[in-house]
Amino acid sequence: MNVRFDGQTVIVTGAAHGFGRAISLAFAERGANVWACDVNRSGLAMTEQQALERNLPLNVRVVDVADREMVREFVREAGAGERLDVLVNNAGGVLGQVGRPLEDISEDDWHAIFRVNVDGAFYFSQAAAPLMKARGSGRIVNISSGAGLGVSLTGIQAYASAKAAQIGLTRQLAHELGPFGITVNNVAPGFVRSNPTTERQWGSYGEEGQRRLVEGIALKKLGTPDDIAHAVLFFASEYAGWITGQVLSVDGGK
Repeated sequence: MNVRFDGQTVIVTGAAHGFGRAISLAFAERGANVWACDVNRSGLAMTEQQALERNLPLNVRVVDVADREMVREFVREAGAGERLDVLVNNAGGVLGQVGRPLEDISEDDWHAIFRVNVDGAFYFSQAAAPLMKARGSGRIVNISSGAGLGVSLTGIQAYASAKAAQIGLTRQLAHELGPFGITVNNVAPGFVRSNPTTERQWGSYGEEGQRRLVEGIALKKLGTPDDIAHAVLFFASEYAGWITGQVLSVDGGK
């Protein structure tokens, strides 16, 4: 299966490291005009540098996905040629929070995780929809988590809840946007060592915890950011033209 995106405009959020970086570079390698954004300026610069080293064109912008007007301005810039083919809502995470008892969670901590994981996906989809509707086609791919289908390995209540909400948003938008030729799907990664947060999480398990985690995976190994990027490429490709509202677990088998 030779997947190409020549001439297509692709937006990827949360592109400063991990999944977002791998997804951005994967699209650029396949001919797409990629617009990558993140609030992490230094990480975004590293993504841009890796693209330059591979001689890949990549447009990067610092964008807070929880800022609706900033999102709208970025989408207007990326779609200035009146074309937006693919939107990948990857931005998310736990924002440095750790698992704590329910009664210790502040209102600000709860809402902060929802803003980046759910509000951001909503704002970007809302801004992208008119461009896709005008062309009668488009692909939206949301990146959730196994936590949205089960429980959070770290016990972070807001993260599990936000990722479940994002899956619900995926299914709802699939039905709303389907008549316009727009598909909306979701990739739910398992545990992948992809950024500083997951490295700290991995280290916190210790040797025995790490062994148990890997043993609980059918393929008996951890995945990579490229494994997640490949699933996104499939959903964004012509091969997934009659697939929408679906959640694909990319976790090595549970």
